[in-house]
Amino acid sequence: MNNSITDVPGIEVGQAQDFEALTGVTVILCRKGAIGGVDQRGGAPGTRETDLLNPINLIERVHAVVLAGGSAFGLDSAGGVMKYLEENKVGFDVGVARVPIVPAAILFDLALGRADVRPTAEMGYLAATAASTEPVVEGNAGAGTGASVGKIFGNAGAMKSGIGSASIDIGGGIIVGAIAAVNAYGDVVDPVTGQIVAGARSTKLGPLTLGSMGYFADTLAAMKTFSGRMIEGFAMRSNTVIGVVATNARLTKPQANKMAQMAHDGLARAIRPAHTMLDGDTIFAMATGQKKADVSLVGAFAAEVFALACVRAVKASRSAGGLPGLAG
Repeated sequence: MNNSITDVPGIEVGQAQDFEALTGVTVILCRKGAIGGVDQRGGAPGTRETDLLNPINLIERVHAVVLAGGSAFGLDSAGGVMKYLEENKVGFDVGVARVPIVPAAILFDLALGRADVRPTAEMGYLAATAASTEPVVEGNAGAGTGASVGKIFGNAGAMKSGIGSASIDIGGGIIVGAIAAVNAYGDVVDPVTGQIVAGARSTKLGPLTLGSMGYFADTLAAMKTFSGRMIEGFAMRSNTVIGVVATNARLTKPQANKMAQMAHDGLARAIRPAHTMLDGDTIFAMATGQKKADVSLVGAFAAEVFALACVRAVKASRSAGGLPGLAG
């Protein structure tokens, strides 16, 4: 166990990034296919192939999930992942071809680095070729390269974030893992102590400094102020937490969707506030199907491990784009 989503048998992760432009792609692969699900709760999503994961629709298995920066432009990266999988004969057999099923979600990172450079199909292809079962590189990598948190007052008080991963063995050989690219409007909170780990800073905010609240402004407290009640007028509209929870449990498509739904409980424990109209929070689920398990058990720990992945994402992030990071 490496405390990474790649501890789940059948799951590989590959990443590619541009450190100058501060953007990138993370690909979660399952070459044999995994039962897929999704739950989208933020008010500003950017996604691809999520309708396909509705339990009433035909396709059950996905072959990869793409997490990318670049706002809506970043959805192009999924095409490169499809190309890689097709070349490797991975996909849904339609007789005349194999069609890889590759859902995707993006986050907005255009405000850091270069806004005119976004993840492309070529970057998606590179990320797919790098996929392996090695522990996920966390922090400033892949879809987390340009991520930030705590943006109620814009970039002036934000902090650098990134991508994080975690896993847990829940017994009986059942593994639940998560990966999260954390680009939240709100603060990242330690779900055990309730203390802010990274988020909006009260220092360096000039006239917006919120008195003696310490280093962190506390986004919820700030939202109660006069200026905070006007957040949609000036807050950064460049937020979203996107990620995947995976397990080797044997789940149906409706159960995979339930697992994704329950994982949002973990997002809400680690991100405060979560699911705002300025976020596009989306979590995918992948079940590789080796072990019999109860979906309530798997979903409960999907929430736990997703919260851990969110915290790891900020703890592993280095300063970049003028924003301070916890890893220096």
